Amino acid sequence: MSVCSVLDVQQKHKESLRAQTEKLRVNTILMKGKVKVFQLLDRYAELTIISTVRDRTLVEHELLARGRDHEEWRDQCLQRELEKIKTDQLFHSSFSRSKSGSGSSASVAGVAGIGKTTMVQKIVHDWATGKIYQNFQFVFSFKFRDLNTLNCSINLSNLIVLFYPYLRNALDYIWKNPERLLFIFDGLDEFKCKIDFADNCTELQHKCPDPDVRCKVSDIVYSLIQHKLLPGCSVLVTTRPTALHLLKKADISVWAEILGFVGEERKEYFTRYFEDQTVAAAVFKHVKENEILYTMSYNPSYCWILGLTLGPFFTQTHRDPQRVPKTITQLYCYFIYNILKNHGREIESLREVLLRVGQMAFHGVSEKNIVFTDGDLIKYNLQPSQFLSGFLMELLEREDSARSVVYTFPHLTIQEFVAALAQFLTVDPRNIVKLLSEAHSTTDGRFEVFLRFVAGLPSPRTARVLEEFLGQFPNETICRVIDWVKEEVKRQAGNTWSEADKRSLLNTMHYLFESQNPALAQQTLGSVETLSFRGLGLTPIDCAVLSHVIRHCDTIKHLDLKDCRIQCEGLQRLGPALHKCQDLRLGFNDLGDSGVKLVSAALRNPDCKIQELKLNSVGLTDSGADDLASALSTNLSLTELWLGANSLGDSGVKLVSAALRNPDCKIQRLWLNNVGLTDSGAEYLACALSTNPSLTELELTNNTLTDRSVPALRRLILTLPRLERIRLGANKISSTGKKELRSLQEARLGLRVVM
Repeated sequence: MSVCSVLDVQQKHKESLRAQTEKLRVNTILMKGKVKVFQLLDRYAELTIISTVRDRTLVEHELLARGRDHEEWRDQCLQRELEKIKTDQLFHSSFSRSKSGSGSSASVAGVAGIGKTTMVQKIVHDWATGKIYQNFQFVFSFKFRDLNTLNCSINLSNLIVLFYPYLRNALDYIWKNPERLLFIFDGLDEFKCKIDFADNCTELQHKCPDPDVRCKVSDIVYSLIQHKLLPGCSVLVTTRPTALHLLKKADISVWAEILGFVGEERKEYFTRYFEDQTVAAAVFKHVKENEILYTMSYNPSYCWILGLTLGPFFTQTHRDPQRVPKTITQLYCYFIYNILKNHGREIESLREVLLRVGQMAFHGVSEKNIVFTDGDLIKYNLQPSQFLSGFLMELLEREDSARSVVYTFPHLTIQEFVAALAQFLTVDPRNIVKLLSEAHSTTDGRFEVFLRFVAGLPSPRTARVLEEFLGQFPNETICRVIDWVKEEVKRQAGNTWSEADKRSLLNTMHYLFESQNPALAQQTLGSVETLSFRGLGLTPIDCAVLSHVIRHCDTIKHLDLKDCRIQCEGLQRLGPALHKCQDLRLGFNDLGDSGVKLVSAALRNPDCKIQELKLNSVGLTDSGADDLASALSTNLSLTELWLGANSLGDSGVKLVSAALRNPDCKIQRLWLNNVGLTDSGAEYLACALSTNPSLTELELTNNTLTDRSVPALRRLILTLPRLERIRLGANKISSTGKKELRSLQEARLGLRVVM
């Protein structure tokens, strides 16, 4: 084949891909099942993609697990601690571990609805229009969902011809330059065949060294990723986090994660979603003011659901602000209500159809399946025509004449909600507790969101929305679900030793939040004084839930959130409840100065009850110490303050100690270990604390104090009337200085100077 002929074929290939990818099709299921078509370039919103080598083990519900990382990753990106990767840099990242000339395999992970498939469409479109990756002569894009239909052996050449028939006569030439080829495989989590990269015998089992050797489709994919087939080519694989473990031992040189919308990108989405900018502003304002909804909005699909559901509330002339949904259960009730309202006349036996859909959805949740076939519809006695204008979106498995169709819910959480609704309405009330207990006991998180929906359905406000179409919710089931939640919270609240126990307790807190039942929260936590989630990663959503629960329970005195990976956004959600706790432990969270400022606001609250506050190793600096010092100068409840392992320096210590001059100050125990205190800072500290009437314990270990500090420390010890213990270990004080300071113990009974 001549060079001119190859260029002609390449141009035809680009024109074909451009035509396939220039339109973005959105299933507008609330508009009689129509597909709305937009220009890709008009609607595509850039997503933040980051390179990460984090642990990919996933034992929780994937949306929640990724949400736990979202805020941290975002902040690290803004601080440039992680590399942002644009779509045209996936094979040029400095994180790539591939050898020069050996080709590269990249993995891009993202939760359901985050935009993986749209990203692939944009990459293909940009290549076809000459914008990116022009070093690749040919790009071949496949969906794993399409590959599921190929049950027979096939070779790579025939696979290409099947999807791109016009390339038949050019393949021999194309294969000669593998380094100029890019293969894209979208949706590994949907692939039904097993690809085992961990098996030592895999190379023998997946022998596919040549494009003309017939083998399983899974062998072709394996061999391309591992560079056994067409060595030198590049491969891009997208997947949900649930399938990342399959690639753990694959030859992947670039690991990337789609972060979703960051900062103002959330607002921009709603601005583009609504033509009426007044409505756009009102919807975004409601979302931003609601902790749960706003935190969900990093995900484009969640934004779509929010826009679709909340829009009607802000376009009606006479609306009741109290009816606007605030929990995810309320949100999805209105979402389903709108579907039923739009399609109710088209579907016979509406309630029965919805419940059958729900049973299928529940089976999918149980089996971690999000794609359904005609066979699944037959199994649950469902007619495909009912879904074209109803609950499921149809997806073409093939873009060519074969046109095999599968079905999926618009979003994973919609599937979980419909599953919860069906179980709530159909399961014998006598068996509902068993079902909930079994689901709650699973350890991989597949039922976490499902159970939150079930816990939220007994709410009268929630049930009323759907009773118009589904009839009255069974009272016995409502009572049994409430009782189950009550007993589960009580059982978990007293057992938080392991991480699994803490995760279970946190889930029960979500149940209480979704129920929107203050009386239930008070009944279940009325005798609970301590909530400990130490070491458990908490998302901003988790923090909002905890804040809601604490605000309704005056008995909770001790809140231990040490090392929970909470950052400023999470602390904002907790803010309204912080002042109610007597013992507040926030150490080893990356709060920074902005986060500590939120804690300072709690200290200023006239009703502040905080007595013990642990802020050790939270990223506080001398810049942030000013606001904290201001709060300390007026607070009258605090008796114990931990500020160790922060970069305060002498200037920060000076600000804090000055605040303790107040004769009404009640702080008895003060930790200033490892804060960068020097001899000059010790001099001011001694002077400032000399008038403090309450201090009994002072921690100054792991600083840089020398013998020059001994006179100041001596004065400090002798002038504090109630001082019982001072720790000075791991400084640079000589043995002579230590001896002099220890001798002070003889002058005062009960005093201990610990060196």
